[in-house]
Amino acid sequence: MSAKRSLHFVFKIGNRKETANFYRDVLGMKVLRHEEFKEGCKASCNGPYDGTWSKTMIGYGAEDSHFVCELTYNYGIGQYKHGNDYLGMTINSSQAFEKCKSVATCEEKDGHRIVTSPCGYKFIVCNNAVENDPVQKVTLGCESLEKSLKYWQEVCGMQVFDRKDKNAILGYDKAQAKLEIVEVGPVDHATAYGRIAIGCPRVELPGIQKKAKDGGNKILTELVSLDTPGKATVEVVILADPDGHEICFVGDEAFKELSQVDPAGDKLLNDAMEADKSDEWYAKRNKQKPQA
Repeated sequence: MSAKRSLHFVFKIGNRKETANFYRDVLGMKVLRHEEFKEGCKASCNGPYDGTWSKTMIGYGAEDSHFVCELTYNYGIGQYKHGNDYLGMTINSSQAFEKCKSVATCEEKDGHRIVTSPCGYKFIVCNNAVENDPVQKVTLGCESLEKSLKYWQEVCGMQVFDRKDKNAILGYDKAQAKLEIVEVGPVDHATAYGRIAIGCPRVELPGIQKKAKDGGNKILTELVSLDTPGKATVEVVILADPDGHEICFVGDEAFKELSQVDPAGDKLLNDAMEADKSDEWYAKRNKQKPQA
């Protein structure tokens, strides 16, 4: 088994209440932890924004054993423009499969139900028995499958589990959530672009950075320490693949401490949403929150 493991995918969200309801009530995920920040992240975890923001980790189980979602909310932004970079997250859940029927965006295809979250992200829900983690894969677009495969194997250390003419499935272990890459032509990230996080032993971070640099690949954030008040300090390296998909490699030892499930996470999110009056402020003035 590889020492690396896929951790989570970052989604920028503009409507926290509707989004939280969707993930909790439709997909059946649970809030794992919630954090509020007064200024932007120095590794741009919340995107290129420097204001107040929040991070909510939500999923089917602890990040030690499950691939989860990170919802980043910038208080001053109501919408993000979507491109063709993120193509969907595939989930095995009979319960979510049934609940998807109540969603206006639900459509059926090949025996699956496809729903779009309030902030425009697609989820493919399968009526299958759950083995290990319900999250099966995240699907991203690429311009050249060959070039993308080379990068994810050589720089990120993933192995190919399946390959067809226009798509391939990669990962670190058969039991973990996978990455699917699909050839779509030029990739447009728009402003809703996300980020995949990968855990590895801290000692491997300088080598990953060097491998990317030696290959002439883009490094978005060189090795840096990120502080979470009252919690562990983690070290990360942020890379970009040939199509500009952001990849955050994080030192696993400290991250395992940071990512422990917080029993108060759900309440912290609910309290933050209750205290956030920004939607009311714009509504009273007959305005919409700005779009990024």
